[in-house]
Amino acid sequence: MKAFVYPEMMVHVPLCVNKDPKNVLIVSENAELLAEEIQKHDAIGFEIIGCDLDLLRALKDATYDVVINEMSGDAVVLAHINRVLKEDGQLVTTHPSLDQFDKNSALMQILGNYFKVIMPYNLGTGETAILASKAYHPTADIILQRADMIDNLEYYNCDIHPASFAMPNYIKKQYLGIIKN
Repeated sequence: MKAFVYPEMMVHVPLCVNKDPKNVLIVSENAELLAEEIQKHDAIGFEIIGCDLDLLRALKDATYDVVINEMSGDAVVLAHINRVLKEDGQLVTTHPSLDQFDKNSALMQILGNYFKVIMPYNLGTGETAILASKAYHPTADIILQRADMIDNLEYYNCDIHPASFAMPNYIKKQYLGIIKN
């Protein structure tokens, strides 16, 4: 799989849903590729921070429009992320394969305490991420003009965006009542 697919999908899916993103927090031990994708949104000002759990705990007065999380999705990390997210913020987080129902249902139930919308989506790599949103729906609220105006993309576009949320029936049935859309 091409190396550009994962960072494009982790970054542009939430940034093309949020109405006016200004600040993005990257929770990762290797934020470089994600930061490069964020910088393609040149009309939007960003504060890019690659951090670990200790730095996340230390963020006292910071607020973010979008958090991109590559750390574990345990309750402690998610509580800290919720604390720094704005009222209409989005979280994109990695998670175990959707075939690992027990682990994912526990993660999605924790997310359900903080977010109105919780939807897995295909990263185009055979993996999925979860988009959790406090206000915006990832397919109904996509900002098509922003999605089409990003320069130098290799994979992501306004057609890939809604298609990435399509799930097979066995997944939909398995997660019925857990996925919130």
